[in-house]
Formats: sequence, structure tokens, C-alpha cells
Amino acid sequence: MTSLSFEKALADLEAIVQKLEKGGLSLNESLALFEKGVKLAKFLREELGKAEKKVEILLKDEKGEVRKEPFDLDREVGFSSEKEEEKDEEDEDEEETPF
Repeated sequence: MTSLSFEKALADLEAIVQKLEKGGLSLNESLALFEKGVKLAKFLREELGKAEKKVEILLKDEKGEVRKEPFDLDREVGFSSEKEEEKDEEDEDEEETPF
């Protein structure tokens, strides 16, 4: 499975799930598909784990030691959550109040 891409493995797993949900397979066919699906799911979990590690950003702390910090896509791209937007609006309202 090492030459298998993440996208292909995911598509294969989705096809297996559809076949199993549709039914009409013999017990042996179902077990064979289930086994293949489990292997694909394991491969996908491993690939996601690798990707997650690649996304982590290395930072130095106050002591100069390297520490890992998860990558915050929303922060890096400039997106904000609804709660952050509400807080920003509240802060703006407070600034407008003269007292």
C-alpha cells in the first residue's frame, strides 16, 4: 500500500463502504471487503498522522529550546471564529462608549 495515494485509498474505502451497505454479498465477499477496508483505514490514519506532524510548526521558547506548536490554520490565513468576531464587535462597542 506504500505506492497508494491518500486520495485513491479514501476513494477505495468509500467504494467498499457503499458495496457493504448495499448488501447482496456473500459472507466471504463481505469479510474480504471488510478486511481490505480495515487495511485502507489503517493506511489512511497513518497518512493523516504523518501529515499532522508535517503541519506542526517548530518554535523556540524563552530558553531557546525548540518546542512544537500545532499549526492554527485559521490564525495563519486570517480567518476568525464567530466567537472571536463577537468579541471584536464587543470591544469596538466598548471603545465607542465615552465612560
